[in-house]
Amino acid sequence: MPRNRLSLALLAIALAGLLSGLALSLAGRAATATLALAAGVLPVLAALAVEIVRRLRQGDVGLDIVAALSMSAALLFGETLAAAVVALMYSGGTFLERYAEGRAGREMRDLLARVPRTVTRHRNGALDEVPLDDIAPGDLLLVRQGDVAPVDGTVESDRALLDLSALTGESLPVRRERGQEVPSGATNAGDAFDLRATRPAGESTYAGIVRLVEAAQRSKAPMARLADRWSLLFVVVAVALAAAAWWFSGDPVRAVAVLVVATPCPLILAVPVALVAGLSRAARFGVLIKGARPLEALARIRTLILDKTGTLTDGRPQILSIEATGGMSRDAVLQFAAALEQASKHPIAQAIVAAAQARGMALPVPEAVTETPGEGLAGTVDGRRVVVGGPAFVAGRTGAPAAAAAAAAATTPDTAAADTGAADTGAVLVALAVDGQLQGHLVMADALRSGTSELLAGLRCLGIGRILLATGDRRSVAEAVTRGLGLDAVRAGLTPDQKVRLVRCERKNGPVMMVGDGVNDAPALAAADVGVAMGARGAAASAEAADVVLLVDRLDPLLPGIEVAQRTRRIAVGSVVAGIGLSVAGMIAAALGHLAPVEGALLQEAIDIAVILNALRALRIEPRVAKLAAPAPA
Repeated sequence: MPRNRLSLALLAIALAGLLSGLALSLAGRAATATLALAAGVLPVLAALAVEIVRRLRQGDVGLDIVAALSMSAALLFGETLAAAVVALMYSGGTFLERYAEGRAGREMRDLLARVPRTVTRHRNGALDEVPLDDIAPGDLLLVRQGDVAPVDGTVESDRALLDLSALTGESLPVRRERGQEVPSGATNAGDAFDLRATRPAGESTYAGIVRLVEAAQRSKAPMARLADRWSLLFVVVAVALAAAAWWFSGDPVRAVAVLVVATPCPLILAVPVALVAGLSRAARFGVLIKGARPLEALARIRTLILDKTGTLTDGRPQILSIEATGGMSRDAVLQFAAALEQASKHPIAQAIVAAAQARGMALPVPEAVTETPGEGLAGTVDGRRVVVGGPAFVAGRTGAPAAAAAAAAATTPDTAAADTGAADTGAVLVALAVDGQLQGHLVMADALRSGTSELLAGLRCLGIGRILLATGDRRSVAEAVTRGLGLDAVRAGLTPDQKVRLVRCERKNGPVMMVGDGVNDAPALAAADVGVAMGARGAAASAEAADVVLLVDRLDPLLPGIEVAQRTRRIAVGSVVAGIGLSVAGMIAAALGHLAPVEGALLQEAIDIAVILNALRALRIEPRVAKLAAPAPA
């Protein structure tokens, strides 16, 4: 029988036994009432004994022992009503705990249930419904209104309107234009659109999320294990206090009252409920925490180490400036370059094409294209001979000296600044020649993510006192990209093992979090107290090594993720401290004879229910720092 059904059945038995016992007692049938009360207690006690044996075999000594002792002692000394109340409240608390865990995990189960099983694929001018596992990169799929994107891909229609709330928590639909990426798991909130698959289903964003969610649900927190260790001390204290009360008063009923007040302690209720609720809440903000251990560690982070490419920067080249030097307009320079670059899969070529499409430019189909890998392309666009690539490549195809091409590209103040700093900032110069004449150039670079300054300020507000950059890139590039961000240190030219050493060295300042996206970041992510991977476009190795995965290609979910972790931990600790304090006070009152067994049982179970409900507050955490750190709208 599933655990939730068993807990419901035990609750029903205990409730029936208590109600029938009370009814028989009011009818004057005391002996039968005692039997009815005992009948409601014994099944709960038997199930409890099985649970105790199971936990002892696993090496756990929990407060279930106190519950078993209190019910057994109450039955032994004729306090059957107290035993029935303890049985009802214990079974009720167990049921409430199961319900709380189920409520906290509902959002994760909803995420799992969203995985599509079949896909509509274009094939030979027709549409076929095929299994998800049959999809391969390059397949053209139809995503109908209301459907979930089955795999990662790019928009092949003019545009798509997507609901990303299940992945990122964004309440408003977002628009994606032709050629832009769509993560699997996004819901089509607009008209049907075509999606070009870029990954097989097993490697898609959503499949990875599902695997990580399943791992998160199976985790157990160090804090919960600490509660188990504390529970042994609490058992000893409760039994000793009960024995002392019996010894000094000579009344065994006082011992029973002490035991029932200690049944069960909030230590074993509040911590797991709060942490599971926190995991679920963080997932709603696009932060998938792999378990309760990383959630607790995330709440204590004091040092942050950031990778550069693909993490602090966008990881994709962007056009910084366009300069026309041969009579063409800037738009014409971009249009000719993008038209020819359609024939290349190079990231710079794709970035140029995407920029032209974003401006609504019509791009003619290039003809007679030849590509020199890593240097450039030559071909025909609308009957005109076009060459695109590095200045030396274009100069070689047009007969002009390479130095002259570069100098011609730097004729304006803006261009000169961009070109002069290219070597120091990692910028790339792309030249364009049409019909043998140099017509202009595009300056491209991996730009800093928007809102980075606000993000770092928000992280400092959350208690992260030290923020560093760790990159394998050149120091000049790293310093140029991070200028004005106020980082505490920039470490450049690092190999993967040097990043690991940096993580270990920074531990002297407190728990360390490392954020990265590449395969070279995986060792450092694994070495950090909390490793955070960029899950949308990051390498699979980094996602596997990390403790936390950001479900979108942005850093800003870090703010709500950390704040949820911090407030969840405070809720759990507060619940434990308050619950134990009240329990100890009740035990002392019972030992002094101020609480009868029935009163003590009611008091303790009221405390347990209160701490569980308090722990569930983690489901409603609304991050404040993330809102304060958000950049003002333009």
